[in-house]
Amino acid sequence: MKVMSKNYWDILKEEAPNKMKKIVFIAVFLMGFIGFSQSNPVKSAIDTTQIKIGEKILFQISVDGIQNVVFPNLQNLGKVEVVEEFKTDTLKNKLIKLYHLTSFDSGQYIIPKQQVLINHKIFYTDSLLINVSTVAVDTTKQKMFTIKPIAQEPYIFDDFKPYLWWLLLLLAIIAGGVFYYLKKKNVVLFERKPSIPPFDEALQKLKLLDKKQLYQHQKTKEYYIELTEIVRGYIEKEWHIPALESTTDELNEFMLDFIDIKKIPANKATAIRLHKLLQESDLVKFAKYTPVSSEIEMHRNEAELLIKALKPKTEKTDEVV
Repeated sequence: MKVMSKNYWDILKEEAPNKMKKIVFIAVFLMGFIGFSQSNPVKSAIDTTQIKIGEKILFQISVDGIQNVVFPNLQNLGKVEVVEEFKTDTLKNKLIKLYHLTSFDSGQYIIPKQQVLINHKIFYTDSLLINVSTVAVDTTKQKMFTIKPIAQEPYIFDDFKPYLWWLLLLLAIIAGGVFYYLKKKNVVLFERKPSIPPFDEALQKLKLLDKKQLYQHQKTKEYYIELTEIVRGYIEKEWHIPALESTTDELNEFMLDFIDIKKIPANKATAIRLHKLLQESDLVKFAKYTPVSSEIEMHRNEAELLIKALKPKTEKTDEVV
């Protein structure tokens, strides 16, 4: 009896095509399963599908996972309007974007699919249907009113701006005409009083101080305050030294500096005399020292001599006292 047998390689060759078919089938099945498992990470929802005209709907778009997401600016909504857009929030490993929507026309409307960009890839939300109904008005309970006339808005400054510029131009023309007329007629509206030179003003103030008789009425402190202010004020006006704000020692330094650079036509002896007068006056003003009448008269005369000594020199002026 002759036994026919096939070796292993012959059998493998016969079964190879069938095995290849099975492998291809399994690969295609797994690829479909993988594609099915990669579902859309974008979800959309609304809190209600029934609203009345003008009521708000809360529209939510959520994305699974914290990714690089660009949420949409809602577009092509038709009769549905965006009332408010909220900031993106994170909740349980999700990114959530909320919008308030509304509609002012009754009917059924679709919130169409919106494009969401995730890691530079485009995904879409689901489209949603909403119903907007009118608000029924019971005329038996709600009293009807007649149409009111248009309310008049109050005037504001901007309403008068165009007229203001014309008014200013008119006033400028009038003022120019008046000025030209008065100049032509040599009319003087305001007479300027001739300014008194600082030297003459200081001497006048000394005479007014004498008439007040302050120290004769036991107002010695007030007398020395005015006396030193007259001297300091003269120095400040005549030589532009901050004498009124300076202390006695500071003013003495200013005077010596100005004398050194020959800006003041005086000598250091004059500065020493001024410093002594102010120091003795400070004792009366701040240390409650009460001088006798002869001292007061001496200080008054010294103040006048110092003012004369500090007067700017002219060709006919005597030498420094």
